[in-house]
Amino acid sequence: MSEVNLSELEFSKRVDAEYYQKHFLKYEKLIQSKGNFKLNDVANFLIGPFGSSFIVDNYTNDETYRYIRGKDVKPLKLMEDDNVYMPKDDYDRLSRYALKKDDVLVSVVGTLGNAAIVSERNLPAIFSCKSTVVRSSINPKYLLAYLNSKYGRMLLLRKERGAIQKGLNLDDLKLLDLFIPSDNFQNLISNLFNLSDTKLLQSQHTYAQAEQMLLEAVGLQNFVPSQEAVNVKTFKESFLQSGRLDAEYYQPKYEEIIAKIKQSDYLQISQLVTIKKSIEPGSSSYQEEGIPFIRVSNLSKYGISNPEIHLDKNEFSEVIKPKKDTILLSKDGSVGIAYKVSEDLQSITSSAILHLTVDNPKVNADYLTLVLNSKLVQLQAERDAGGSIIQHWKPSEIAEVIIPILDPKTQTQIATWVQESFSLKQQSEQLLYIAKRAVEIAIEENEEVAMAYITPNN
Repeated sequence: MSEVNLSELEFSKRVDAEYYQKHFLKYEKLIQSKGNFKLNDVANFLIGPFGSSFIVDNYTNDETYRYIRGKDVKPLKLMEDDNVYMPKDDYDRLSRYALKKDDVLVSVVGTLGNAAIVSERNLPAIFSCKSTVVRSSINPKYLLAYLNSKYGRMLLLRKERGAIQKGLNLDDLKLLDLFIPSDNFQNLISNLFNLSDTKLLQSQHTYAQAEQMLLEAVGLQNFVPSQEAVNVKTFKESFLQSGRLDAEYYQPKYEEIIAKIKQSDYLQISQLVTIKKSIEPGSSSYQEEGIPFIRVSNLSKYGISNPEIHLDKNEFSEVIKPKKDTILLSKDGSVGIAYKVSEDLQSITSSAILHLTVDNPKVNADYLTLVLNSKLVQLQAERDAGGSIIQHWKPSEIAEVIIPILDPKTQTQIATWVQESFSLKQQSEQLLYIAKRAVEIAIEENEEVAMAYITPNN
């Protein structure tokens, strides 16, 4: 319990007890003891456009102008594996919301308090109403590290308002307590971010090499899917074979990719793996602590983001959990996302994610995961799961997906590149952790101790 006099309330006049929890007051006092700075002292702010200014129906395949959604703003970095884009006319119309290099985006609606930085490769871009831009006069990468540290993040989340639809007000963001260290220390943190980004780009390049080797091995390096939407089929050739009447299912591009795969050795997924389903506990079981609950929104081909939802440890203790080398594959919503787990996880996945265990020596698990994420399988997923507003890929359809079986040497080389890619990604993430932790040490002790922590860990 904390006691606060009415005269000590800040401008917001917050009287909710949660706002004055002891750890919040402790963090606030510690930051203020390092200098009485507010974010407003060193930054300008730009709130996003009104929600209806741009709608999802206007997304385009032209990848020139990116539209950064609230879900793209993750802790420390923008998500880059599920980008969406907007037409030039919409970009020009909303140009006052155009992002700049080194802008810091803070999520202020829905999932609160995530802070990410904008790089040159993310531009040109417009951001949504679910984020606010912070343009600072101090080093933006240091600011990013502070906002993601336990002090910056908790003091920011402390300011959330609303019951059902939570949000952060601009005035609350402006008055966030801020620790400003020396320029030298800020630059040191910035250098860690730069090195992390270099490792990330190397990781992406290495993964692209593995993808290219796969496509070359099956003769698809120059494959461009047919844009022809018409395909004449008899009733016997269509419904009696597939059970599907939707015309989209029979687009020529799907037949072309299947025919290409079948020119070499191939097997169905059911011949390569054991498929297991998870559970759907329902939102009434969601809680803030317990066993992490992984949903499709937490899954990407590069890894698993930290789940915000948890389940009761006792009630769900016997539910299937991902084991080392299990391939997680999404079947609902964003279908066809595959990720191989590198270690046993004490987590539970939603029913929208299947667990695949390789049990056939003809295929390497890392190789299979890359194939699942490639256009070879993505087009099969698109064909099977199309025809509905919310995509659903049936396990029976997944079992029949065909996988090219390359020679062991080629599979091993592809798997080696995949593993190297993930190693580089882990190094990138470790550097971000070091940067964030160094800021916390500088706050808790001093810059010298923080620099001593950075040197052996960098």
